[in-house]
Amino acid sequence: MKVDVRHFDDVIIVDLEGRLVGGVGDELLREIVNELLAEGWKKIVINLKAVTVLDSSGIGELVAGWKLSHRFDAEVKLLRPRPQIERTLKLTQILPLLEVYDEDEAAVASFQSA
Repeated sequence: MKVDVRHFDDVIIVDLEGRLVGGVGDELLREIVNELLAEGWKKIVINLKAVTVLDSSGIGELVAGWKLSHRFDAEVKLLRPRPQIERTLKLTQILPLLEVYDEDEAAVASFQSA
């Protein structure tokens, strides 16, 4: 899994690329979210556009990141999941928990209106 972190003012966008699966991708996501929260970031967007596979471990880390963010008075939102990834998130009933956006600008703006 490849990760790139971008800043839009006080919003962090974490671009993920590859397989968000048990053993590597899930651990990397956990480390990144924990580090960002420890650094004081309150607005985090996880870009799933280039995620090709999402398994139960990856889903678990998305939910864990969402839960942890609430303990830090922060928010985690999702950006651009591929259709098959979005279907998986719907089937596992994750989408009612996590907001999903199609564009960077919409995700960033959603924090201002919250």
